[in-house]
Amino acid sequence: MKKKIAGKIQKYINFVLTVSVIALLAVILIHMIKESLPAFSQLGIDMFRPSVEWRPVSANPQYGLLPAITGTLFVSGIAVGFALVFGIGCAFFLNYYVPKRLAALLLAFVDLVAGIPSVIFGFIGLTVVVKAFAKHLHMAAGQCILAAGLVLAVMLLPFVISTCFESIRTARMQYEASGLALGISREHILVHMILPAILPGILAAAMMAFGRALGETMAVMMVIGNSPVYPKLLGRGQTIPALTALEMGSITYGSMHLSVLYAANIVLLVILVVVLVTGNLLKRKRSL
Repeated sequence: MKKKIAGKIQKYINFVLTVSVIALLAVILIHMIKESLPAFSQLGIDMFRPSVEWRPVSANPQYGLLPAITGTLFVSGIAVGFALVFGIGCAFFLNYYVPKRLAALLLAFVDLVAGIPSVIFGFIGLTVVVKAFAKHLHMAAGQCILAAGLVLAVMLLPFVISTCFESIRTARMQYEASGLALGISREHILVHMILPAILPGILAAAMMAFGRALGETMAVMMVIGNSPVYPKLLGRGQTIPALTALEMGSITYGSMHLSVLYAANIVLLVILVVVLVTGNLLKRKRSL
């Protein structure tokens, strides 16, 4: 009897908490849409024209968001690319060449790295990566898209390593023992059985990492240069989160400038939803 009552209370609490979270998210979303309506209604497609620059405080203000959108996608893509290459390599190394106890210890260290505040990654990127670029690539300051991508890649590595490690370990448990018992070589098992089995998991990890990269602010803002121009690998750029963080505090409430920033974050939210939904679909495909 007591267990039934406790179970009902727990279900009720879970229901209330779920409804509260959904309601809070709905309020935030409605507020964002409301604040962005002036920008969408008055500027519309002009915010996304390639010829329109970001000059919100000039005599003839322009509110071009395309440089920040492309900068966000460019930096996130670079970061995910580097994180996948090194993360998958580390995951295979930990699975195949490191004893289980040592691998567990190293994975625990990787999880600790994931908890480091982003401002520390940004500070290290500013004092190491940016200075190295300025010295060896003969750049004026060293702040650039590539520096931001590399710093962000290091931040994504723990997530990619952990996800890929679990996918590889699960695939090995399913295929390796039976394959070896049938006389199939370890290399053939790896290439023709394990790699195809973990591919959906790798793609899902890539999409989820891309989603995390889209929203990163502080570390990217410290090393990217924060110039509202179209991104070049060794040139300065800007992302939507960095743009918002830099300008939100100095904007007059109710201005078009503020409304456009809300519109920019609506665009970022749409991109994020598409990426996360794709990642979840790939996860489901892997589990089937």
